[in-house]
Amino acid sequence: MSQDARERRWRLILGGEPSDGIGLSLQGEDVRIDQCLDAVYGQAGRRGSLAGSSPNVARWLGDIRQYFPSSIVQVMQKDAIERLGLEQLLLEPEVLEAVEADVHLIATLITLKHVVPARTKDTARQVVRRVVEDLMRRLEQPMRQAVTGALNRAVRNRRPRLREIDWHRTIKANLKHYQPAQRTIVPEVRIGFGRKRSSLRDVVLCVDQSGSMATSVVYSSVFAAVMASLPALSTRLVVFDTAVVDMSDALQDDPVDLLFGVQLGGGTDINRALAYSQALIRRPSDTVFVLISDLYEGGDQTEMFKRAASIKASGVEFITLLALSDEGAPFYDHQIAGQYAAMGIPTFACTPDQFPGLMAAAIGREDVIAWAAREEIVTTRGGEVER
Repeated sequence: MSQDARERRWRLILGGEPSDGIGLSLQGEDVRIDQCLDAVYGQAGRRGSLAGSSPNVARWLGDIRQYFPSSIVQVMQKDAIERLGLEQLLLEPEVLEAVEADVHLIATLITLKHVVPARTKDTARQVVRRVVEDLMRRLEQPMRQAVTGALNRAVRNRRPRLREIDWHRTIKANLKHYQPAQRTIVPEVRIGFGRKRSSLRDVVLCVDQSGSMATSVVYSSVFAAVMASLPALSTRLVVFDTAVVDMSDALQDDPVDLLFGVQLGGGTDINRALAYSQALIRRPSDTVFVLISDLYEGGDQTEMFKRAASIKASGVEFITLLALSDEGAPFYDHQIAGQYAAMGIPTFACTPDQFPGLMAAAIGREDVIAWAAREEIVTTRGGEVER
């Protein structure tokens, strides 16, 4: 890279303030790029330069899409909403039509759903639908493959009755026990077909819908909808703040309707959510329970720990996810996370791309902590974060 190119890049990064030490004048298209950045990150941004009118925002959205790649556009939009308070302008149809939609924007729209004016509702739903369809294309097939593979492995019956024996697999597994003198195989291991039942595993996703967990709620809802479509799984989705709402009946409906049924924001009562979820558990040894929360409990902590211990002791595969998102290291209550881990409850955050593998490990009764170690996931142990 030439010296001129380096100086140009540093000038755009530092913003041209008197103290930037560059003193370089920009020309042509670079001026527009600098204006886009300054609107959010410079002195103009600190004065709220985009907050005056929706045409200004729509023009800025068009400019950043012209000058920056999609991944950077999404970051700049998120920063603009947080720094300049542009939530109200997202209720304008022309702004929503120009925006680069992603999970963070969807979370914001769901938060604002009760104040969306009638003229904007159709546009808002279209924006949400675009993101949901993209997520389904990206995440549905890996989820199906991972869970189906785990179920196929789990369904193999190692103590089959005579009519349940899978002779092909049994012979293959016992070839090393062939007795030449008797010209026969000693079947030390018998492998059977799975016994028929309506569902092989029960899954309960218990999701914190307080404001800090917004993107986790979006991803959890999409994954719950995918798992609910698998006949071998019985899937429940419970969302909570200080109240508890069972969204399970909506899992077979349009995922967009499911998301608009979520109420983001509010406080957190994990104890109440655990109490409700525990009542849903009918087959503890065949149940995977996933609590998705940053663990900032506003309810009764003592009772919460008792309920968590009771669920764990019943034989449920209990996992706590501090976040289900791709935003990096999560914010969470380290003390409560440490106590959960000390109780033998795997406690960590994971990305949407890792979640299918996690569910496959849990459904297949693998050691979830060992799975996390293979994935190089940071886990919480005894109150300290292990890397």
